Amino acid sequence: MRHRDYYHHQFREREHHPRVSIGLFFIVLGAALLVATNDLLNLGSVSSYFTWETAMIFIGVLLLLNLHFTGGLLLIAGGVWFLKDNFYVVTPEIVKTFYWPAVIVLIGLSFILSSFFKRKNESN
Repeated sequence: MRHRDYYHHQFREREHHPRVSIGLFFIVLGAALLVATNDLLNLGSVSSYFTWETAMIFIGVLLLLNLHFTGGLLLIAGGVWFLKDNFYVVTPEIVKTFYWPAVIVLIGLSFILSSFFKRKNESN
């Protein structure tokens, strides 16, 4: 029982206030709408920007902003992997070779970064 209370107390301190998460959501959504309405990535119509791949990337960015590095990186990596065919007619071989190993290295780095954030929160 005591261990569970300690874990619950640590977990609660790491989470953002709900208003911060909602604010981050609207900031990222506004930036996405700005990119889509001005066609900054040259994809065409606004509907070309809002696909299931971009939804994965959007949710991944929100997770990263809320300090959930591993889940955020996985969603962004998956969204970019499926979206890459829209940008390149033929994917360069080097991208195919190094993409997922690089994602795995980034996930390892995310575990290290999250441990630093955890240590910082424990010391406060």
